[in-house]
Amino acid sequence: MTGTTPSADNPQPGVETCRAPHGTEDPRPQLPAEEPHPRSGTEDPCPQLPAEEPHSRSGTEDPRPQLPAEEPHSRGGAEDPRPHRAADAPQRPTEEPRASIPRQIVALALPALGALVAQPLFTVIDSAMVGHLGTPELAGLGIASTVLNTVVGVFVFLAYSTTAIAGRALGAGRPDRAIRGGVEAMWLAAGLGLVAAAALSLGADPLLRGLGADALTLPHASAYLRWSSPGLVGMFVAYAATGTLRGLQDTRTPLIAATAGAAFNACANWALMYPLGMGVAGSGLGTALTQTLMAAFLVAVVVRGARRERVPLRPSTSGVLAAALDGAPLLVRTIALRAALLATLATVTAIGTQALAAHQIVWTLWTFAAYVLDALAIAAQALVGFAEGRGDRGGMAPLLRTLARWGTAFGALVGVVLGAASPWLPALFTADPAVRGPASWAIVVGALFQPLAGLVFLLDGILIGAGRGRFLAAASLVNLALYAPLLWLIARSSSTGALAGSPAVALALVWAAYGAVYTGARAVTNAWGTWFGRAALVRG
Repeated sequence: MTGTTPSADNPQPGVETCRAPHGTEDPRPQLPAEEPHPRSGTEDPCPQLPAEEPHSRSGTEDPRPQLPAEEPHSRGGAEDPRPHRAADAPQRPTEEPRASIPRQIVALALPALGALVAQPLFTVIDSAMVGHLGTPELAGLGIASTVLNTVVGVFVFLAYSTTAIAGRALGAGRPDRAIRGGVEAMWLAAGLGLVAAAALSLGADPLLRGLGADALTLPHASAYLRWSSPGLVGMFVAYAATGTLRGLQDTRTPLIAATAGAAFNACANWALMYPLGMGVAGSGLGTALTQTLMAAFLVAVVVRGARRERVPLRPSTSGVLAAALDGAPLLVRTIALRAALLATLATVTAIGTQALAAHQIVWTLWTFAAYVLDALAIAAQALVGFAEGRGDRGGMAPLLRTLARWGTAFGALVGVVLGAASPWLPALFTADPAVRGPASWAIVVGALFQPLAGLVFLLDGILIGAGRGRFLAAASLVNLALYAPLLWLIARSSSTGALAGSPAVALALVWAAYGAVYTGARAVTNAWGTWFGRAALVRG
């Protein structure tokens, strides 16, 4: 609510095709390990890149990973009878200088940043346009979008698990397996999207009432939820396709999809809401259309790569089941995360309608900042997954230290920007002074915890890329158990206690609890799993 030309013509970053002696094109990279130098002593016009040598012949470093050549691709899902050297024998870790780590991070994070900034623009666009319809409309959007984002967030494992799987397969020299895993994940995503869309459409009103929607906000919340629900199919499939491309270290194609999608969403929402007079329903329909078109583009890119690698496109029961099992721990983690958000929303709803509208503004901005910080986490998933696939334990420690420092510093920068702009940001969403005041104070509170949030997101990406889904699932339940009682105290105090009649103070306390207690608990547990626990990736 997520460059240059797409990598469909060259799905493996940094790998160029070469001409065979008879003039036909071999789609597989030519990377003989046995012969690092030309026999004649002159440069071969089609250079052969040795798998054991991380540096190019020119003396400059290629920050993109070079795939082993000896690994044959499967044809039609069947195993090639020839031996798989890269899969059967351990590879020597690539000893890359520390200076290359920042370059690798930037190469992946910058396109991911563009895509992730474009993705929350859907929510920003919806909130800004709907906010000018009125406060009840904005409050209704706040409840409906929270439900929709919760459902989408529950299934975000489709992106995260496929990124980790594809990254490890790429590190092991098997891009065909990476793409095959992505194809199975997309079939799984389509089925889950159909079920989720039907469930939300049929159960919209009872669900919204359960979250506190009153007679004033319910019609608007219900309209948005019903019209936007069909887009869940496209959103889920786009997640799976995006995760596959990220694992293949292609973050540019998702950037193109997200940027074009954000532009189309703005135009479609305006046309449907105002000239066609659909109001809040038009905003939901425009978002659904955008998500469907984005999915179609990303699927086309993955399908082109699958045909190049001769990967079958038909689903298999075992493959779809494997995709579901791989993502199950991350599903548990995500459910716990969304439960925390729903508990936060319920607490704010108990404070009052104006506090709910202000919370929607703050949450929109927090989500925007979170997606920005998540760009580094995407790079972490791909790089750590690739290192795990290669068995490169020696290079893991400097990579993790660099990622952690960057996450904290990036979060601090985002916090400064949000805090400095807090007096003016609410005016982009509403003209109601009773909403703008509490929103400004809550933005300041949220900005204070952005450095901590930056670290949390990076550690999330590291652990996901390393395949530590079970640890993250267990840690998320512990974090929720620490946070929920505090929310209950705030809600009770806002109704009958000292905070009654002080919605601005109550909302600020909610965001202080979210930043200090919940985000702080996530930072502690993630750091334990990365550096200090029994199953830590590295020690210290």
